[in-house]
Amino acid sequence: MVEIFLKTLPFFALIGIGYWAGWKQFFTKEATGYLTKFVFYFALSAMLFHFSANLQLSEVWDVQLILAYLFGTIIVYALASIVGYFRGLNLPTIAIEAQCAVIGNAGFLGIPMLAMLFGPKVIGPVMLVLATDLIIFSSLVVILITIGQGGHMSFSILKKITLGLASNPMIAAMSLGLFWSVWQIPIPDPMNEFLSILGGAATPGALFAIGASLASKSSERIGIASWLSFCKLILHPIAVAMSAIYIFDVEPFSGGLIIACAAMPVAGNIYMLAQHYDVAPLRVSATILLSTVISILTLTAVIAWIS
Repeated sequence: MVEIFLKTLPFFALIGIGYWAGWKQFFTKEATGYLTKFVFYFALSAMLFHFSANLQLSEVWDVQLILAYLFGTIIVYALASIVGYFRGLNLPTIAIEAQCAVIGNAGFLGIPMLAMLFGPKVIGPVMLVLATDLIIFSSLVVILITIGQGGHMSFSILKKITLGLASNPMIAAMSLGLFWSVWQIPIPDPMNEFLSILGGAATPGALFAIGASLASKSSERIGIASWLSFCKLILHPIAVAMSAIYIFDVEPFSGGLIIACAAMPVAGNIYMLAQHYDVAPLRVSATILLSTVISILTLTAVIAWIS
């Protein structure tokens, strides 16, 4: 446990430096936004393309793995939704809380951390988790909020969701990389070096950006944030572990990785969604902040266990 903690400590130290920079206004909110864009559109996309272009499709596609993660995630999503319903919440708020309970920071924290701890072989399983979160649950929350706010599902809404997924740089980078791999297109040395240099900026850039963005997060609604953090950091990895081990019999290394993804703190993009639709942004903000702080211990414990 101590050995793993010392290995994960530098990642959280980078988040801490980013938080300090944001808190002191050394790194303004605008600067954090531009850094996040750089990581999202360039550095992380280069890393994902570079890794996926060197993978075989057979190394990525694993139906048992997808089902194990999906089943465990749906259990916690349903639990958070039921609790929200009995608390008398409206449908959009229930959808946002359920999203907080199961969607972790697999992109900005999971990929850089797990790749550095376990090597490039983690990319296949983590990509499947990321794709499941983006394609299924990101679409579901928009649909539920739209219905709950009195809107009607239409072709234009579905078209908007589809275009949003297609234009997501992480989805685009993974898809292009797998296309490159399937057609066995060689990567020239200059291109390989370029991707390595740019992708190398993903880890420090993403972690610093997470910290700097946390500095602007609110610590209000602690009671609700504690419940949702408990769902995300404790219940979600337990549910995925039970699903992977006892129901779908997933290969241990891949199973461990999806459990680690399930143990990631709440993803920052949920706050942008909550703010955009004006659905409980304060509780989302507090949950992101609280879950990230607590994950220093819980995520370390999960990584130590799967190791």
